[in-house]
Amino acid sequence: MTYKTEVITCHTTVGYRCDLYLVAAEHHLGGQGVFAVHVNLCVCTLLFPVIAIDIDPEKLSLARNNAEVYGVADQIEFVCGDFMVLAADLQADVVFLSPPWGGPDYATAEIFDIQTMICPDGFEIFRLSKKITNNIVYFLPRNADIDQVASLAGPGGKVEIEQNFLNNKLKTITAYFGDLIRHDIS
Repeated sequence: MTYKTEVITCHTTVGYRCDLYLVAAEHHLGGQGVFAVHVNLCVCTLLFPVIAIDIDPEKLSLARNNAEVYGVADQIEFVCGDFMVLAADLQADVVFLSPPWGGPDYATAEIFDIQTMICPDGFEIFRLSKKITNNIVYFLPRNADIDQVASLAGPGGKVEIEQNFLNNKLKTITAYFGDLIRHDIS
């Protein structure tokens, strides 16, 4: 894990309490599977149980090791499987999505299309997550198409989009939906 990941993810976890937090490390996640579990570990003590899903058993093993290092492995259920298949049977108060961005090529695109550049389709991942809960955190590359991200909220819906900077450089964005939107911002 890198310092960058810890700084960005610590902010993501602060301020929302729930009974069950589902971390959905989706289908063919690549290196982000470890990150998805880490999103809750930077505070060193989990406030709620977590389900961590990844299709890659190696990445899940790394995530389990990270959880043991932070002393929270007993609060996380590690599931090796495809989120796209498992989603229909999942229940949670919050879903954190960190889908695959297609390797390092995502950074060379002027605009990252969440529908065509995420496999499986980023809209479909979100649709399946909405069947679990309206409270969704979507972690995306800095060049994600903001209009597409906003459209996920639906007509009249709201989304809070946070830019994540490190050393004065935009690294990623995080989109919050449902009750995760802060009400103290104008």
